[in-house]
Amino acid sequence: MDDELRERVRRAAERAALFNALKHGSDAQVGAIMGPMMGEHPDFRAHGDEIPGVIAPVIEDVNGMSDDEQRARLAELAPEDVEELDSEDEGDDHALPALPNAEAYDEVRMRCAPNPNGPWHVGHARMPSVIGTYKQRYDGSFVVRFDDTDPETKRPDLDAYDQILDDLSYLGFEADEVLTASDRVETYYEHARRLIGMGGAYTCSCPGAEFSDLKNSGEACPHREKDPETVADEFEAMVDGEYNSGEMVLRVKTDITHKNPALRDWVAFRMVDTPHPRDAASGYRCWPMLDFQSGVDDHRTGVTHIIRGIDLQDSAKRQRFLYEYFGWEYPEVVHWGHVQLDAYDVAMSTSTIKERIAAGELEGWDDPRAPTMQSIRRRGIRGAAVVDAMVELGTSSSDVELAMSAVYANNRDLVDDTAPRQFLVRDGFEARGEGTEESHEAVEVPVDDGPDEATPQVHPEHPDRGDREIPVGERVLVEATDLPAAGDRVWLKGYGPVRYDGERFAFLDADIDIVREEGVDVVQWVPAEHNVDVRLRTMDGDVTGYAEPGFADRDADEIVQFVRVGFARVDAHRDGGASVAYFTHP
Repeated sequence: MDDELRERVRRAAERAALFNALKHGSDAQVGAIMGPMMGEHPDFRAHGDEIPGVIAPVIEDVNGMSDDEQRARLAELAPEDVEELDSEDEGDDHALPALPNAEAYDEVRMRCAPNPNGPWHVGHARMPSVIGTYKQRYDGSFVVRFDDTDPETKRPDLDAYDQILDDLSYLGFEADEVLTASDRVETYYEHARRLIGMGGAYTCSCPGAEFSDLKNSGEACPHREKDPETVADEFEAMVDGEYNSGEMVLRVKTDITHKNPALRDWVAFRMVDTPHPRDAASGYRCWPMLDFQSGVDDHRTGVTHIIRGIDLQDSAKRQRFLYEYFGWEYPEVVHWGHVQLDAYDVAMSTSTIKERIAAGELEGWDDPRAPTMQSIRRRGIRGAAVVDAMVELGTSSSDVELAMSAVYANNRDLVDDTAPRQFLVRDGFEARGEGTEESHEAVEVPVDDGPDEATPQVHPEHPDRGDREIPVGERVLVEATDLPAAGDRVWLKGYGPVRYDGERFAFLDADIDIVREEGVDVVQWVPAEHNVDVRLRTMDGDVTGYAEPGFADRDADEIVQFVRVGFARVDAHRDGGASVAYFTHP
């Protein structure tokens, strides 16, 4: 990051921090600043790893100001921001906009309707994050409904049902009710029969291309005027499995001349030859299309507000025809744009991730390179960090991009205070992606005349947590890039000052002023004899190295901070092999 860009980042951070602190009446946080700032300044995103270090002191300065000083400074930088603050309703500090007509309902009830065709990728977290936040805001409730009525093209994964509920819990939410659509097929049949009795549906055996031509020209299908008794009989034949896939469908009568062809006589039920993978549903061959199934379920479960993608506007319009037939009131709808994700080379697509795993290009759903919930959980990212970043995106109908640096900043706020510090000297890199070039080398250096033990603090901001005891021995390992020129000094962190003669370190009689006043570098190290082999799994590849001996005592799932490397989650300690950790973020 050059000086000009660094200054732009500082100015943007100061403005955002001032606005955030004044709006919420509390200290600004790095995580709350990062998301909006990265969204407003896309060119900052390439420097996401560096930005937290640049903006942290700026935010600290802002938090040290009084309210009057913050307001005066913001008026200098951006008077329009002060006007916006003044125009906001007092006490309205919600990140999300108010739900439409929420006051008209006794209870706000929303639904998250995942298709369990595989575990969740990161983008899937947006819906429960926003719905869960609205539930808390309005003291409402929400339903999780597994929309699994497509046993063929989006074939359910039997493990995904529980995995999705586990991910929901990881995000900090629990459903008030859990439904599985494939358990409710008889309910959909019941409503289809009612619709047929009203003359609102008909069975159609037209080949797909033939009906498409008729629909696009605004001409009625020749089957449209069948009498309800014939339609009812043919629908029962569908239910009994007497037709093969593609031979017969049930269509909802709409307006065959509607200006939008996508709304003309849409399919409500079709035949599927492939059995459902769930035993309880494997006997069905006549399956509802999503618009019919979801429309019925939203009404039956009392959903008041639906959030769905902007690309599904036609679904709402199709379902309104159904609601008019049954005399139901359609829920309030919020359409939002798609969320994109930076920092990954793998597309946020369940089918793509499955293909990459099957091809051996990914090791599984928890591979660090996969943009999945299982992956970020294994890396040690907290669910709350994801929720806050998703909520900050709002509900705009425009496509939005989630910067993982915003998630990392949120997570840093959550884990930094508790993460013990550890030394890691890197000594190798195994790239697992194209174009990744990085190497590390550990150098062994004898140490003369120094203490037998080093005592760095467990956490520099919490002296009360004590020190780590690291035996030094006769030799230490340092990274080759940290080795000074012959005759130069370095400060071995937690140990003290040494001079390098080209082969050895000699302990010096000097204090920390050589670092503060003379710019002597502080480097990390580990003892050459007493250390722990570590394999650190990252998004770019596996980094091998050596950790201080106390790392072997860290529990699985614990988050540590490898000094100058970043945060990592302890995964496993293996007898006779390297300990494994997953890189969380810088």
